[in-house]
Amino acid sequence: MTNQRERPLAILELLAPHAAGLPLHVVADRLGIPRSATHRLLGDLRASGYVRQDEEGGPYRLTARIASLAFTYLSANGITDIAQPVLDRLAEQAGELVRLAVIDGDRLTWVAKAQGARHGLRYDPDPDAGAEVRLSCTANGYAWLGTMEDDAALELVARQGFSAGAEAGPGAPRGVAGLLDSLKETRRRGYAVAHETYEAGTSAMAAAIRRPGSGSVCGTVSIAGPSARLTGARMEALAQVLLGAAEELAAASGASPLFAPALARVA
Repeated sequence: MTNQRERPLAILELLAPHAAGLPLHVVADRLGIPRSATHRLLGDLRASGYVRQDEEGGPYRLTARIASLAFTYLSANGITDIAQPVLDRLAEQAGELVRLAVIDGDRLTWVAKAQGARHGLRYDPDPDAGAEVRLSCTANGYAWLGTMEDDAALELVARQGFSAGAEAGPGAPRGVAGLLDSLKETRRRGYAVAHETYEAGTSAMAAAIRRPGSGSVCGTVSIAGPSARLTGARMEALAQVLLGAAEELAAASGASPLFAPALARVA
């Protein structure tokens, strides 16, 4: 059950990936909040301009004000000016979706992207900017977890929970042993590879972004696309391009507070 102070934020996070909105009873049941309290919280959020309800009894959905806040924050932190040219160039070279995620405490969060696919299938999942990366079933998650000791990596995954069933693709590891095997391969290779772990029919590769000097990890950059196009051989061919982009982003990381070093974690 969500505690009272976290309830408004939990509602916003729940509504974020649902563009069509959710009815009151679904919001209440998923968050474990009494329906009367949920109605009051949604009313407050609607009065503040963060949530709208187009008709009485209809679903609640987020307004553009949330997106405006996010873009204002990213712009103020300089992340778009710093990272976007690198992401655009990598997307053009790869011909696939490129995304950047940054570490915020013990979370990995999507903040920017560039689409390089110009024809055929386009991979462009939702949600995106501002959403938390699923660590147990994404290349970005493996790239970050692979930079730490196994115990620390498992602690973060346990806190977030293993993705399974409808939450993950058919190739996702179903337990600790499978995840540790993926992390071992990531360390050996120098970058992460994920085949149908997040979603059926898609593959991705990702590299950690390390701050110059300290070597601390501040984010990850990835290439993702349809598995039919982003094959193992194709990813091998793109490896040096991806790692080069990670180095470019690392060199520019000092110019934005969003690229802050990860907070210390208990191993």
